[in-house]
Amino acid sequence: MESTLSTKDFDFDLPEELIAQTPIEPRDASRLLILDKKSGEIQHRHFYDIIDYLNPNDCLILNDSRVLPARIYGIKEGTGARVEFLLLAAKGDDVWEVLAGPGKRAKPGNRFSFGDGLMTAEVLEIIEDGNRLVKFSYQGNFYAVLDQIGQMPLPPYIKKKLEDKERYQTVYSREVGSAAAPTAGLHFTKELLGKIREKGIKIGYVTLHVGLGTFRPVSVDKITDHKMHSEHYWLPQETADLINETKKNGGRVISVGTTSCRTIESVAKKEGCIKESDGFTDIFIYPGFQFKVLDGLITNFHLPESTLIMLVSALAGREHILNAYRIAVQEKYRFFSFGDAMFIGSRTE
Repeated sequence: MESTLSTKDFDFDLPEELIAQTPIEPRDASRLLILDKKSGEIQHRHFYDIIDYLNPNDCLILNDSRVLPARIYGIKEGTGARVEFLLLAAKGDDVWEVLAGPGKRAKPGNRFSFGDGLMTAEVLEIIEDGNRLVKFSYQGNFYAVLDQIGQMPLPPYIKKKLEDKERYQTVYSREVGSAAAPTAGLHFTKELLGKIREKGIKIGYVTLHVGLGTFRPVSVDKITDHKMHSEHYWLPQETADLINETKKNGGRVISVGTTSCRTIESVAKKEGCIKESDGFTDIFIYPGFQFKVLDGLITNFHLPESTLIMLVSALAGREHILNAYRIAVQEKYRFFSFGDAMFIGSRTE
């Protein structure tokens, strides 16, 4: 798979006022742009109408990863200087890789206190990219303490404070480990999921822990020179069976979010089929990619020149996607994490 496309081929004009700063209530009241991936035809609906575009033989694949309240603020022991840690990855034995700011305050041997002493930390070493390895000390359960003192690591383009931390979680989140939400799933309510099941659409789960690399811009001109970040995934046997059964019965496999899409396509590429699989993926999907599993995608509107807009362009074609985005801007859809949604698919495959 080789592409002559450049990063600027995925640019578009986006007025800043269309970047959603707060989630809409209720969750499924957001707008929904329907894009036929074959014809490019567009319809305008609301997210609760998604059920009209799902067939009884279809299956939905959801990412059940749960976001860590991974941003913590504390003080440096001895000086009282303020510091911010962003937890990136657990390394075992209460050691975490963190992004520290200001970095000059977090040298090996430095100690910090968080939440008025509920948690303390010592910097062990500085690693690649300037991140730190830090060992935490606390009483009780780490995640319970973190829930008390931590804040949601909202994307940098969201400037408003989030009043309810659960609004940056999907209603089906359960596996703690993400640094960012799989945001396409934020549109679902438990009631809507119930109606979808009642219609005969099966639901399966994968886990992909979203890393901060999801917000990292593509900084090279030629997209094939871009190096993707690596993220941990797990596809259980139950979900593998559901996907294989859906394909066998002529149904469509529809991913909720690019993370679910990357998981199932990574497994198909690695294993040669869909079966239980656990590992890390740095799969980069851009135009020219041959999807082995995915038939449809529910997703949000993505950043210009991002790997995510390249992924949806691989599914529906760059021209169809950029036209849909142009129309979305004209119609004042809300963009990014707390924004509106798209359904990319077709009635027949």
